[in-house]
Amino acid sequence: MAKLSVNINKIATLRNARGGNIPDVIQAAQDIQSFGAQGITVHPRPDERHIRYEDVRELKPIVTTEFNIEGNPTSQFMDLVLEVKPHQVTLVPDLPEAITSDSGWDTIKHQKFLRKIIEIFQKQNIRVSIFLDPIVDMVSAAKDTGTNRIELYTENYARKYHKNQNKAIEPYQQAAKKAQELNLGINAGHDLDLENLAYFKQNIGHLLEVSIGHALISDSLYFGLENVIGMYLSRLQ
Repeated sequence: MAKLSVNINKIATLRNARGGNIPDVIQAAQDIQSFGAQGITVHPRPDERHIRYEDVRELKPIVTTEFNIEGNPTSQFMDLVLEVKPHQVTLVPDLPEAITSDSGWDTIKHQKFLRKIIEIFQKQNIRVSIFLDPIVDMVSAAKDTGTNRIELYTENYARKYHKNQNKAIEPYQQAAKKAQELNLGINAGHDLDLENLAYFKQNIGHLLEVSIGHALISDSLYFGLENVIGMYLSRLQ
């Protein structure tokens, strides 16, 4: 079964809206793990508008599942990752002003840069995944960066899912097939939810992990966090 890693950025966003420590991000991560999630994901940005760098440091000793830190490999971000040493770092090419991640790496154009960054992390025994659009050529070039895994950027799949499921999933199947041929691990994330997750899982072979935040935290407002973790896990079975 593919692992469920819960992105807790939105919990931090709610906390930051009022100051103080409600909701408690650290306690939420502990609860999410106790409810059955197999990982915690955070995406600290330079302005710390949701997850703060200090949150990441405080999370390190309490994440007993898999700790995944996402972000653009600026010098500040790299210093944090090398200090915390999570199980996995996911490299995302988002600009500082981006509301959310909106594209994958051009692994042809940025191959030399990515190879250098990935080598630094791997020397510290940190698994590396790079955020990719479902383009076969980008998957092929990703292999040459030395990355351990790719994370398929699934916004386009989610947007097209209700119009035509077959067309929505097709480029992801092709990209996943190429990744499998190249012995690259496959993760996925962005806008996966209770409606589209099961179909994605059923049609993407060798899917190792999904990272889900916005939809899962939103669903928990209606169903409760513990119930929602179980609902997402059931979609992955």
